[in-house]
Amino acid sequence: MITEADTCRKLIVPRLQAAGWDDAPCAIQEQRTFTDGRVMFVGGAPRRGQKKRADYILRYRPDYPIAVIEAKAGYRSAQDGVQQARDYAEVLGLRFAYASNGHEIIEIDMVAGTEAVRADFPSPDELWQRLREGLDLPEPVADRVLEPGFPDAERPLRYYQEISVNRTLEAIHGGRRRLLLNLCTGAGKTAVAFQICWRLWSASWNKRGDHRRPKILFLADRNILVDDPKDKTFIPFGDARWKLGAGAVSHGRDIYFSTYQAIAADERRPGLYREFARDFFDLIVIDECHRGSARSDSSWREILEWFEPAYQLGMTATPLREESRDTYRYFGDALYTYSLAQGIADGFLAPYRVHRIVTDLDAVGWRPSAGELDRFGRAVPDEEYQTRDFERTVALRARTEAIARHLTDFLKNTDRYAKTIVFCVDQDHASEMRAALVRLNADMVARHPDYVARVTADEGDIGKAMLGRFQDVEADTPVILTTSQLLTTGVDAPTCKNVVLARVVGSMAEFKQIIGRGTRMREDYGKLWFSILDYTGTATEKFADPSFDGEPSAETMTEIDDTGEIVTTETVEEEAPDNEAPDQQPNGSADVPPDDEDDGLPRKFYVDGGEVEVVAHMVYDLDADGKRLTCRKLTDWTGERVRTLFATPAAFRAEWAMPDKRGAVIDALAERGIDLHALAQEAERPEDDPFDLICHLAWNAPLTTRAERARRVRDTDLFSKFGDDARAILDALLDRYAGGGAEELVLPQALKVQPVSDFGNPSEIARRFGGPKAMRQAVDALNQALYAA
Repeated sequence: MITEADTCRKLIVPRLQAAGWDDAPCAIQEQRTFTDGRVMFVGGAPRRGQKKRADYILRYRPDYPIAVIEAKAGYRSAQDGVQQARDYAEVLGLRFAYASNGHEIIEIDMVAGTEAVRADFPSPDELWQRLREGLDLPEPVADRVLEPGFPDAERPLRYYQEISVNRTLEAIHGGRRRLLLNLCTGAGKTAVAFQICWRLWSASWNKRGDHRRPKILFLADRNILVDDPKDKTFIPFGDARWKLGAGAVSHGRDIYFSTYQAIAADERRPGLYREFARDFFDLIVIDECHRGSARSDSSWREILEWFEPAYQLGMTATPLREESRDTYRYFGDALYTYSLAQGIADGFLAPYRVHRIVTDLDAVGWRPSAGELDRFGRAVPDEEYQTRDFERTVALRARTEAIARHLTDFLKNTDRYAKTIVFCVDQDHASEMRAALVRLNADMVARHPDYVARVTADEGDIGKAMLGRFQDVEADTPVILTTSQLLTTGVDAPTCKNVVLARVVGSMAEFKQIIGRGTRMREDYGKLWFSILDYTGTATEKFADPSFDGEPSAETMTEIDDTGEIVTTETVEEEAPDNEAPDQQPNGSADVPPDDEDDGLPRKFYVDGGEVEVVAHMVYDLDADGKRLTCRKLTDWTGERVRTLFATPAAFRAEWAMPDKRGAVIDALAERGIDLHALAQEAERPEDDPFDLICHLAWNAPLTTRAERARRVRDTDLFSKFGDDARAILDALLDRYAGGGAEELVLPQALKVQPVSDFGNPSEIARRFGGPKAMRQAVDALNQALYAA
């Protein structure tokens, strides 16, 4: 029988070689894995799901994949691989896909919507010609699309990053001047931007078609979003880099970096950008372009309009929503979109658990007592204050202390060195939160003075240094950062395990940016998932939004008091819009009251007295398909999951009764979120055979203990077929099964434990059955007898 491996090695590869795919610079990539496998929680522990792997990916150039092939064994039809080939081509963004059993070749053209049987595989040049014509690229220009990228053996581009780069280059060389990429937070937008710039720069592309290197401006709204790319990712450009700023203008470099603020006009100057001719730049890359630059009434829009002749590439993590409509109106539809949900499904981004924590004040509101004065002797207006008002209109020290106490207890119960970012309402709130956390973690602060740090705009270089150590995967401290807006985006902290929401987040775009601080994956440092601790109801509301595309792995709603006692109330507070500019919110001092009359900001009252309790522990499990959160217990939906695998108990029994197939069944159940040990614990049936427990939940079969199954086997005539020694060994195996389960019957491990091992080594035991083959047959018969009914 010709296996799939035989088909690949003996039939498909020779035909690909004959077509020219093995001749450089083309390449045949065999058995190419292109995802990492979704991280799932099985029995409370993270584990990887299956990776997606293509039998063959054909590359016209090292950085330009052009087709995918799905191979099938020679005894199967090529049609059996068509659907898989289509699926992989869609995921990989390829026009051409092939299904073959080595004899028959079916070509799928994803753009034309056709399927056709071919006698042989097409040559590389044939496919490139067809693809080029479809892209409407003339030959001299098309060759520039194939310019090689910068080689990075340690961090090669992922498939979606490669799609992003190639589609952008195709659009630029095709003459499209406004471009947009929608890549979720954590997807590596900077790496994509770098490769686009490198390939254009290496090809000496520019908007006029001259043979000279392009002038490129990388533009963002925060220094951290500019400095990190310039000093890290874009290092290969060497001295071609330059950062613009006051007194730092140069016209002789190629790759420029700047914030809007550094070159925009203000009341003191007309705008540094006017130091450059309107047609100076060939390409402008606008990072986080949804944050104001595309709005028609934005002062930063002047910069883009001044450099109107340049090609302009917007990069965002925000899909089309009402709040981002201006972005899409200016740049046009996204060339490519990679969502948070897809990143988690592919296993490139970390999934998360959501802990919903509610204080009694957030649950029912707060009202000052009659004549109550704040910290500065001001009368607090007699109103009902809700979550959206806390730390904006009224700052309640007791609530901040309660949140800090709960967070400290959470870290004590999980990992006190788990890096954590606490998002506060403003810089003042971040300072209060830091002080509370320092007091509550005095033991850790005594060992590590920087265990807790505030990182906001006010800290300047000190805060930047703290952030640098927080981002360093080798540095243990600082562990907890308190911030307001500064760290919502652009901060790559791959080992951040906890994202804490101590403020309401009104914008979906900002919410996704915030949780993106934890989505980076660092498996080598034990970072496979992270926790979101939500003290304001933000996460609960945002996850319920149908447009949110990144469902969490589990949601925990917790209401506790200041001593850790749990109550059972569930509330979701309404959110207020969060319109403040980054790190420019109201920020009073702890020593003097804010100057309310001069700055025109809403009055903020500081109340130091009172007690706040954090009040429920409800766990929401994400279903195994990753579609929705449910309150159902594991036992409630196990039956439903099992019935997707096996139509009848008989079908399930046929697989389970065979030791060599049982492991695959257990793995298939785990893929659907069913851990047999956790299931037995939740059902409080530890003595039952998992087979019976599953049959009970799926088909309402009666429950049976392992001891009862063992007794039934002893009542059959199975033992009469063997001699005294063999019967004694089978009886010992049954005792092992009754105590530990079916895994105790797996050979050869079962022969190496007492009391079975008392009969001798495995060879001696086998002789008592008449040889190894007879022994295996006897153990198989024992398994069949155990699950006969």
